[in-house]
Amino acid sequence: MLKPVFAKIGKPITAPFRPDPFQSDAIEAIRLGDCLVMAPTGSGKTWIAEEAIRSVFLSGGRCWYASPLKALTNAKWVEFGQHFAAANVGIVTGDTKENTDAPIIVGTTEILRNQLYDAMHSGENLNCDLVILDEAHFLGDRDRGVVWEEIMIYLPVRINLLLLSATIGNGEEIAAWLASIRGKPCRIIREEKRPVPLYPLFLHPSGRLMPLIERNRLFGKIDPIVDRRRHGRPERGLPPFGEMMAVMDHFNLLPAIFFLKSRVECDAALGMCEAAADPAAYGEFLQDLKTLLARFPYLRNHRQLHDLQMARVAAHHGGQLPAWKFLVETMMKRGRLKAIFATSTVAAGVNFPARTIVLMNSDLFNGREFSPLSGTEFHQMTGRAGRRGQDRIGFMLAVPGRFMDVVHIRKLLSCKPEAIESRIRSDFSMVLNLLLSQTPEDIREIFAKSLAAYQRRNRGTPGQPRGEQTDLWNDFQRHLRLLREEGFVGMDSHLTGNGVWASKLRLDQPLLIAECLRQGIFPRGDEKLLAAMIAPFVYDGDQDLIVTRQELPGRLTRAYDRVVKTLSPLAGRLKAGGFPVAPLFLWPAVVIYEWAAGGDWNRIMRKTGIADGDMAMLIMRTADNLRQIISLRETHPEMAALAAAAREAILREPVVFD
Repeated sequence: MLKPVFAKIGKPITAPFRPDPFQSDAIEAIRLGDCLVMAPTGSGKTWIAEEAIRSVFLSGGRCWYASPLKALTNAKWVEFGQHFAAANVGIVTGDTKENTDAPIIVGTTEILRNQLYDAMHSGENLNCDLVILDEAHFLGDRDRGVVWEEIMIYLPVRINLLLLSATIGNGEEIAAWLASIRGKPCRIIREEKRPVPLYPLFLHPSGRLMPLIERNRLFGKIDPIVDRRRHGRPERGLPPFGEMMAVMDHFNLLPAIFFLKSRVECDAALGMCEAAADPAAYGEFLQDLKTLLARFPYLRNHRQLHDLQMARVAAHHGGQLPAWKFLVETMMKRGRLKAIFATSTVAAGVNFPARTIVLMNSDLFNGREFSPLSGTEFHQMTGRAGRRGQDRIGFMLAVPGRFMDVVHIRKLLSCKPEAIESRIRSDFSMVLNLLLSQTPEDIREIFAKSLAAYQRRNRGTPGQPRGEQTDLWNDFQRHLRLLREEGFVGMDSHLTGNGVWASKLRLDQPLLIAECLRQGIFPRGDEKLLAAMIAPFVYDGDQDLIVTRQELPGRLTRAYDRVVKTLSPLAGRLKAGGFPVAPLFLWPAVVIYEWAAGGDWNRIMRKTGIADGDMAMLIMRTADNLRQIISLRETHPEMAALAAAAREAILREPVVFD
């Protein structure tokens, strides 16, 4: 039954590139106004972005390309530099700032939102003619969607807006909302057809491959497996990945991306893979690896390098160093790996498709709990199956197990992505920055333009209040009251002097850091100690590692105790007002202090037991908070200079790379 399907495996005939009709339609649409492009992963949305940029650039205009991920932003910086010449392309992220006067800027969405704050404050218009928001479905992200929505509300109408996404379930509603607040049409360009057809497979416990679907129903021989999962004893331990890959290799289904539940599972899977047996391709693999290791010498001692070399497999997840993830991504893009074992982070924005994606589970950890895969998440994952220009067909392989509900997977195959709900909310940084240039009544009008208000008006049912999002306005007033009580906003609703400089602290906890600056309790003259004192503010987990105070430098514990004691009254008032206040753990200060003092990376990792990627993230977030303090050069010149020195002390290999 599968022979005719497997016969389609192979590389399509090379032909001169000709844009698809939807691509040409999108280019025409963005010349005339706003445009929302919804098309499957790999169908050519990047080509649309490049051509839209080219059109504006050749006419002397300026473009801003925003993405949700720093890794994706860095990749686009390189890519656009090759297309438009490096001198014409700049980058702005929390980590990198290069060629910022260039006519083409790539950056993260948070940076673009901040530039719009600055433009509103200065009364100047954003120097731009086209804004492109990639991965536009992030508008519905629980934590970061507010940033996308703010950009869409604040963006001057004269600047055309191009939205790109593979997974928006209510595109018509989003386009109608944009048209209502921007006063010009937002045309929808939709492409349903995948560039590489997807065929769903099922791996029988015996090792036999079979179709997952037959006449829109589960393949008949799968039913006993489904019943066994519901009523039988759950399996224990990891599946035999080596044997699975051998079956897939036999039928030419590699390279593959295995989506697993956790970092631990991804790492453990490597040791179950057998050595690669195709010496013909091994020379190219070794040459590419040698080149990358010369660029990143530190990775020559990486604990997973042996598995990469022997079996040509790798793990990819948030617990790894940025340079290692870059190496893995590069090798996968060049076709040098047989498989990667990844958490769902690979599905969102990182561009390395495979011939087959393997689903071991039908649920996903959303940062809070495990829940069934949504249509949006499923489409993000299956979008990696099949490489345009390299594959005529792609595959999704479902593997039975404790957490695999194949009935749910079958439903997802015909399920559309979920509708995006507004995620806009007030926080202290937003309120301070809006009050730089707006009155409370102006802000009320801004909230009335929100997607939340639009959805409330148009989705309301009898008996429910209509009109603006009253909860949003009430929450703003709650923030405003506390800012007045703390002296950042006057009774006239204008920012005080403290409020003006505090607005530049575009952070998760701006008031706490502002209070430390206002009280003058941050260390002076010691950049290592300053970096250490910032670290507890950026750690957003709940893990409290045990540290022995008697073994720590006295200046470190005294500085930490001073910060905690000084902030205790403000933290109490915040909690009383219903605002969340994260605990300030000592251990982040300890590890950042040791790192800033020149400590050895491996020694710190062994001592703390935290993952490389988590340590790298702690350092990068600390560096970003220090960057915000650096922006206070006019009001806090001494502290800004010390923050610059602290940032330089912690941003070194293996955390950063060129």
